[in-house]
Amino acid sequence: MGGQYRIKGDKYPRMRPPRRRGRLVVLAVASAAVLGMIGWGTLQLIDVFTGGGRKASAAGPKVDCGTGATPSATSPAALPKPGGITVNVFNATTRSGLAKQTADELKKRGFKIGDVGNADKKFDKKVKGTGILLGPAASLNTSLPVLATQLTAAELRTDAARKGADVDLILGNGFKELTKKADADKALTALAEPKPTATSSKSC
Repeated sequence: MGGQYRIKGDKYPRMRPPRRRGRLVVLAVASAAVLGMIGWGTLQLIDVFTGGGRKASAAGPKVDCGTGATPSATSPAALPKPGGITVNVFNATTRSGLAKQTADELKKRGFKIGDVGNADKKFDKKVKGTGILLGPAASLNTSLPVLATQLTAAELRTDAARKGADVDLILGNGFKELTKKADADKALTALAEPKPTATSSKSC
C-alpha cells in the first residue's frame, strides 16, 4: 500500500481487546456480597440451633415468664371416704317416708347413716330448694363436699357451735331424688384428683 497508509518497517499495529477492568470490579463486588449473605445466613442458623448462645435447659415444666409461675399439681385436702362420713337425714317436706328412702339409698352408696326422721322446727317446711347440707366448721372442706356429690344442688352450711363430725342432709320441697349414682361417682373421682396450682419462679 502506498501513500499515507503505507506501512513502514517491520512492526505492525496490534489489535488489543478492550480492557475488562470494569467487569472484574463488578464481579468482585458481587462475589463479596454473595459471600457476606452466605455467612450471615450461617450465623442465623447457628443461632437458631444453639438458642442464641444460651445453653439449653433440662426438660421440665414450662415457666410463664409473664407471671413467674410454674404449673404444678397439688393434692387436695385429705377427703374422707363415704364410709367415714355419718349422715343424719331429715325430712323438711310434707311427704312421708322421704327421709328413710333417701337414707337407704345413701347407705347403698357407702355412707354411714345416723339419725333419720323429720326436720326440727327451724327447718320444717321452710326449705324451698332441694336440700341443705349442714355440718360443723371443720366439715366445710372435708365431709360436706363429699356428701354434696350425692345432691349437687343442695346448699352447704356450717355451724361453728356444732360439736362432733356428723353432717345433716335436710330434704327440701324441691327434692326429687339424689344425683344419679353414675354422675355422683364421677364427681367423687374429680373431687379426689390433684388440682394444678402455680408456684413462683425467680428466673426465666
